[in-house]
Formats: sequence, structure tokens, C-alpha cells
Amino acid sequence: MDGTPVLQPDQFKVNEAWIAFKLNDDPIHTERDGDFDFLALMDAASCFILSSSPVSTRHAEPTLLESKRLLKEAQAHKKRWPKTLFVPTEQPARFLVVEAERLGIDVVRTAQEGLWPFIGEAKEHFRERFGNRGAQ
Repeated sequence: MDGTPVLQPDQFKVNEAWIAFKLNDDPIHTERDGDFDFLALMDAASCFILSSSPVSTRHAEPTLLESKRLLKEAQAHKKRWPKTLFVPTEQPARFLVVEAERLGIDVVRTAQEGLWPFIGEAKEHFRERFGNRGAQ
């Protein structure tokens, strides 16, 4: 590791912080609609995925509408907003960050490797389920 602080689920209370991340490593290819990434919002304390959504790779990041939908679906589970949203620095998420801040959520950009204790298992399960169905 390069000195990136590694966070752990036991550092948080349920709904105190959420994590936005991409479930897949490579784009998922569909004949009809092109390539997609799957973005997810996860509760940091429970590692429960609150919402997920396919996002076309035609855009470098989720649109404002997709960002609003992802946050609203996550909020529907908990009936309130978290204090903090962690977003990997490697992930383009300008609209997601703007919308979260508009809702009063503090956004923290951090290296994805520091979020691995939270997202690693979900990414591995996604990889096992969908394998190497990425773009050819």
C-alpha cells in the first residue's frame, strides 16, 4: 500500500456514511444498448448495497439524472441522508458529488484501495456472477 488510510466498517454507525463505487472492473457489453458500468451506493457500517444502477459507458460518469436516481433509491432504504459520501478518486463522479453536496452530504474523495474492506466482497461477487463479460 502507498500510505492510503484504510477505513473499516466498525469505524461507522449505520447510515453515517455511504460509499459510491463501480461494481464491475470492465464494462458489461450488451448487443442492444452498448456497454455499461454498474454503480452502487453502499452503507459503510453494514456493507449493504442500498442502490445500484447501470450507467452507459458513452459518458465518462453518471449523468445528473442518474446520480439523483441512485441517491434517491439509496435514501428510500434508510429514510434519511448520510453525513458523508466516500467516492474513489479514480472514479469520475462530478454530478454525483454535486448532487450529494446539494443535499448537505459531505463528500470525501479517497483512493479506492482505502475502501477495499467495504467494497472488495461486493466487487468479487459481481465478478463471479458476471465473469469476463466485458467489452470485446
